[in-house]
Amino acid sequence: MVIVLHGGPGAPGHAGPLARGLADCFRVLEPWQRRSGDERLSVAGHVADLQELIESRCEGVRPALVGESWGAMLVLAYAAAHPGSAGPLVLVGCGTFDRAARARLQQIREERTNDDMRRRLERLAEEFSDPGQRMEKRYKLTESVYVYDPISEEEHVCEPFDFRGNTESWGDMIRLQQEGVYPAAFAAIKSPVLMLHGAYDPHPGKMIRESLEAYLPQLEYRQWDHCGHSPWRERAVREEFFAVMREWLERHIATKPITEEADSP
Repeated sequence: MVIVLHGGPGAPGHAGPLARGLADCFRVLEPWQRRSGDERLSVAGHVADLQELIESRCEGVRPALVGESWGAMLVLAYAAAHPGSAGPLVLVGCGTFDRAARARLQQIREERTNDDMRRRLERLAEEFSDPGQRMEKRYKLTESVYVYDPISEEEHVCEPFDFRGNTESWGDMIRLQQEGVYPAAFAAIKSPVLMLHGAYDPHPGKMIRESLEAYLPQLEYRQWDHCGHSPWRERAVREEFFAVMREWLERHIATKPITEEADSP
């Protein structure tokens, strides 16, 4: 069993091509994370939703968890809270866990934003009153900042971008980092961890890896040149990316059941 978690936060459906790339070898679930509503979204809430899914759909077996971008961060948060319930973890284009990495991310984005792109981004507020629509348009306008040489993206179902959900979820993640909860809590993780990253990804992979290694000595890291934030979309590495991930998952997926004893220190 493999569970694939989308990024954003607030971008349900965007991990569809990643999930389908694994479906020929594994049973795959691609849950869409809770959208904003009456209760403010939080990391703990997303973790609780994932735990409920695992208890109801995984038949007592620890699933592999594959997350992209924000989804990779949520994978780590879940495995830290439920170390006995998580199987192997794959982090694809993982997000940042400290100010230095976020500052470098912002710097790279600025360096890749030309004057024409900047003018078009500045007009978005006038052209789109809905913040979710603005965010979707921003994503399309800035594709070249994140993707090196993309294959045309296959058709897949997505929900409208949840701007409020993004703000609430990401704000809570930043709060937890500022309070020192993350990445220190990841020391509780027992699972093997594989981090897959593109050298062109503005999220600075090696800096993010360094922020995690003190707490995750089992972390394995693989980086590709000519590859951005979404390796499954990259012409040069798509096939190798899926081959590496499938082989690693096949080696590490176990059928050991979840037990109370497994959850104890």
